[in-house]
Amino acid sequence: MNSLLTLLDDIATTLDDVAVMTKVAIKKTSTLMSDDLAVNAGVINGVAANREIPIITKIFLGSLINKIFAIASILFIDYLYSPLVHHLLFFGGIYLCYEGAHKVVEKIKNKKNKNEDKKTEKQRIKGAIITDLVLSFEIITMAKSSIKGDYLDVVISLCIVGLLASILIYGLVAVIIKIDDFGLFLLQKGNPKMGNAFIQLMPKLMKLLGFVGTTAMFLVGGSIVIHYFHLNYYTNQILQDLVVGSFSGLLAISLITLFSKVKKLLL
Repeated sequence: MNSLLTLLDDIATTLDDVAVMTKVAIKKTSTLMSDDLAVNAGVINGVAANREIPIITKIFLGSLINKIFAIASILFIDYLYSPLVHHLLFFGGIYLCYEGAHKVVEKIKNKKNKNEDKKTEKQRIKGAIITDLVLSFEIITMAKSSIKGDYLDVVISLCIVGLLASILIYGLVAVIIKIDDFGLFLLQKGNPKMGNAFIQLMPKLMKLLGFVGTTAMFLVGGSIVIHYFHLNYYTNQILQDLVVGSFSGLLAISLITLFSKVKKLLL
């Protein structure tokens, strides 16, 4: 009987420790989660209404796999050589800067060439999952750095954080993209004023989220670059993150373009 009570007490203590760790980790990573939400909401912009939920579902499933891979990789790397996690985060930050700059360049080109082909569904899903993988590493790494305790408690906490992050992000994305459908529902129920308001809100909200998502890539990527090189902040933190992120993204695009041209000349 005493052994059973001791076991139950140990389980209760573990659950309590996990709850505290999870709360701290979620608070620490809330900014990254909001950035992830904005980035992924923008991916669905322009998709046919009947394909929105299927696309989100596929990205969500990919996100769960990303979280598992991120948790396993970070714990393994941290065990073997913890400084390597720091370097991997840097390359992840550069990728986010590159993606942000690439979106800006695409927008500029689209203004000059309105007939440019849009991304296919497969390309949207693949791009979103890759971006989610980078952000998953950021979220899990930041969560890992914010919690201390027994190894099992840390693993359980990271799993809960990863699961909650994916559910919250893609659950909210699913709600956001169905705002116009809710507007149509209100119209059918005889509430035209409110229904039209929701329908008109949708395109404006998607454009806003697209802008916020691109900006978030620069902010997160720039912040990672600044912390990697231990740079001082000489102005407003958000402004400096944005400037460094934008510069890093444009530099990454320039180097990749130059590499491609050199490769063509050599071949």
